[in-house]
Amino acid sequence: MKDQKIQVALLGLGTVGAGVYKVLESQKKEMLPKLGTEVELKKILVRNLQKAAAKVNDPSVLTDDWQEIITDGEIDIVIEVMGGMEPARTYILEALNAGKNVITANKDLIAVDGKSLMDAAKSAGKDFFFEASVAGGIPIIRPLKQSLEANHISEIVGIVNGTTNFILTKMTEENMEFADALKLAQDLGYAEADPTADVEGLDAARKLAILASIAFHSRVSFEDVYAEGISRITSRDIQYADEMGCRIKLLAVARNTEDGIEVNVHPMLINRRHPLASVNDSFNAVFVKGDAVGETMFYGRGAGELPTASAIVGDLFDTVKNIRYQCTGHVNCTCYKTLPIKKAGDKVSRYYIRLQVEDRLGVLAAVASVLGNNNVSIEQCIQKHKAGDLAEIVVITETVLERNFNDSLQILKTMSMIKEVSAVTRVY
Repeated sequence: MKDQKIQVALLGLGTVGAGVYKVLESQKKEMLPKLGTEVELKKILVRNLQKAAAKVNDPSVLTDDWQEIITDGEIDIVIEVMGGMEPARTYILEALNAGKNVITANKDLIAVDGKSLMDAAKSAGKDFFFEASVAGGIPIIRPLKQSLEANHISEIVGIVNGTTNFILTKMTEENMEFADALKLAQDLGYAEADPTADVEGLDAARKLAILASIAFHSRVSFEDVYAEGISRITSRDIQYADEMGCRIKLLAVARNTEDGIEVNVHPMLINRRHPLASVNDSFNAVFVKGDAVGETMFYGRGAGELPTASAIVGDLFDTVKNIRYQCTGHVNCTCYKTLPIKKAGDKVSRYYIRLQVEDRLGVLAAVASVLGNNNVSIEQCIQKHKAGDLAEIVVITETVLERNFNDSLQILKTMSMIKEVSAVTRVY
């Protein structure tokens, strides 16, 4: 066993980095009994030394020179919380090649280039952990790699973006429209000034690529995930969903089917009795189906300074134990299969459609005929509000091939009796 003090470098002192610093400070007295050794935060890499000095007790640990860290043979572990692709990718690879273990929260990097990083860690025989890259403080990556390893995972469904979940919660509970709920989220600090990555589903897509790769043991990249956001959801759609016993949530859905992997992020109607339907505000949850365990759900804070730091420091503690017992690198990449990714047209789903149509006889029959001619079966068809010469109808389909549904939708949009296709949303 390695009994000397283990030294750590932290790359970045923003929101997450500051959280890691706080958790490490709060755990100082616990480390020796928990880990059997002391852990010292030796260096923190920052851009602005003067600004960062106000965040730490001892400014001497700060540096703006990466070489001070990479050339320091006493530093065993590097924690990367800078974010972005570069220079984070270069620093991680250099650290691994220099014989240092690495912990990161960088979902963008893992979703796009995780394989090369894990290959580098394997070659170096070092730990490369990234629990905080998905769902903040919720343990999900380690459970998938270890606790649920005896399962064949068939499906993962998650609410993995707190911003969009907060917006949809406000739209549901307070009858707000999207723009107003987004502004509230920005005012409260839940949404960025540019919320595109969140509200268009891109953040969730990156996280889903990571989860699907681990769960199905086959590489899934960010580019493989179809992403659709919530900006077109209206309070009226949420009202209709409620009348049908459903909630609308932005769901990240990964399925391992006989024909390949499906990976999609989009708003969906989900039955209010499903556990995910009750996940509100900025909370996250991941619902996993396995052949042995059945159904299980992981729930908690999906982001934030301290929840994310909790996951990072958890990875740190595991790495420290592995260093002491000389078994770093024993948890490697789990992608030992090469499964196909299903094309969009080959996927199946149920659909909710809201249409503005002429208020006259034969319209419902015409809509049903178009759908039926394209092998789209109707589960429900309800006429809703009238406004002048127009009526609003809502159609729920049975499970159909996406290509068949899209073909019928294109025809519906050309029909003179249909004035507008107001909404199209999938149904879980």
